[in-house]
Amino acid sequence: MTAATFTSEINTFISLLEEARTAFSAERVDMAVALISKAVKADRPVLVCGNGGSAADAQHIVGELVGKFLKDRPPINAICLSSNTSTMTAWANDHSYEDVFARQVQAHGRQGGVLLALSTSGNSGNVVKAAETARALGMPVVSMTGQGGGKLAALSDVLFDVPSRSTPMIQQVHICLYHFLCARVEAAASSIG
Repeated sequence: MTAATFTSEINTFISLLEEARTAFSAERVDMAVALISKAVKADRPVLVCGNGGSAADAQHIVGELVGKFLKDRPPINAICLSSNTSTMTAWANDHSYEDVFARQVQAHGRQGGVLLALSTSGNSGNVVKAAETARALGMPVVSMTGQGGGKLAALSDVLFDVPSRSTPMIQQVHICLYHFLCARVEAAASSIG
């Protein structure tokens, strides 16, 4: 990659961030923060899932919530559904990879909790099934996807669909978005003690 190519990539990313800023209204962001904060205040689980790079993002989000983002505060009840490799591989081997997250939502999900679902396409079968299971349990779903939201769009209480079809660009915007959400949720959690 040349310096000129890198500069072009940065400019593309900045343009995409501007499009996302316009697309993600303050009301949508506030609603996501409110849903997650409500679960935190009720000590209900914040479940997070994704595949591949989105699994890494799910781990990152949970690390920020259980540990800390910017402030010292009590831990938040958050679980990354792609982190338990024994559960995932056993269930995938004996039953179905498509259900690895849904099974864990059944185990850990509770009404009043929330599912944060990450899928750049919005069509990852196991993430979609997790969202379906969460909704059946009365848990709201906040989704981060690429353009249009795929199948997750219809299952989401709040949808952040990045206006792009480029997986790397979508994931870069997701990082900016979830860092902002973590900061807002942490501020709300700090205010409750």
